[in-house]
Amino acid sequence: NYAREKKIDFTKPFLSLGISILFKTSKPEKPGLFSFLNPLSLEIWIYTFAAIFTVSFILLLIARCSPDEWRNPYPCDSDYNYLENRFTVSNTLWFSIGTLMQQGADISPSAISTRLISGIWWFFTLILISSYTANLAAFLTVEKFVNTIESAEDLIKQTKIKYGVLRGGSTEQFFRESTIPTYQTIWKHMSSNSDVFVKSNQHGIDRVKAESFAFFMESTSIEYTVQRECNLTQIGGLLDNKGYGIGLPEGSPHRERFSEIILDLQEKGIIQKSYNKWWKVLVTF
Repeated sequence: NYAREKKIDFTKPFLSLGISILFKTSKPEKPGLFSFLNPLSLEIWIYTFAAIFTVSFILLLIARCSPDEWRNPYPCDSDYNYLENRFTVSNTLWFSIGTLMQQGADISPSAISTRLISGIWWFFTLILISSYTANLAAFLTVEKFVNTIESAEDLIKQTKIKYGVLRGGSTEQFFRESTIPTYQTIWKHMSSNSDVFVKSNQHGIDRVKAESFAFFMESTSIEYTVQRECNLTQIGGLLDNKGYGIGLPEGSPHRERFSEIILDLQEKGIIQKSYNKWWKVLVTF
């Protein structure tokens, strides 16, 4: 940082980093009582129920006006003078619902007009059920996760999750001296809650694992931690940009030489190779 730069000379940075957020990994969302409704939007469900009553009303009206739907309830009694229509209010509604559920009904239309309306309704239910089945399979196979926070802006919009920094470190200094409104709000919140300042990075990591706590820390330390703690993750990008350099006495004649060596090692990929060796955890099966 600036205070260090005034006291000693630094070489070219050999590793880039910044401040980021350490937090718990997202937990799978538990299915609710009405999770079966998720494959379709609320609007589609409303329109579907409205369509059931609309089609039932139209079918009832047409069936009442069609002579072919009026029948003798007692076919063996030819002297019976009263005709009945099977498409009553309850039967028509049952017919529409049974068709939608692909279960059919105990009545079937006889007139051309009622058959035409029924055929249109059957085609609609075929498309709807096919879409619902396809989306339901996706919802069952893809596990949904609850992302509580995704950035520093999300932290200041809520009150359930505490967030803090290492006391006396450069990260604390960054927030204290920042002129960015978001970071100023974060510092104002932290400075009014002394319990969010931790004694060490390990203490902050332990708090993240044990409670609802987000820890601001340098990205290199976060990357090292999440490689070894499967229940932790890095949230969002970098809040600032800086680099690790080798500190030398002020005015040291070896500064340029060290910088040249660092650039050479970077171009050859040796620094990245060493980083992967000590930071990344290789999983073997």
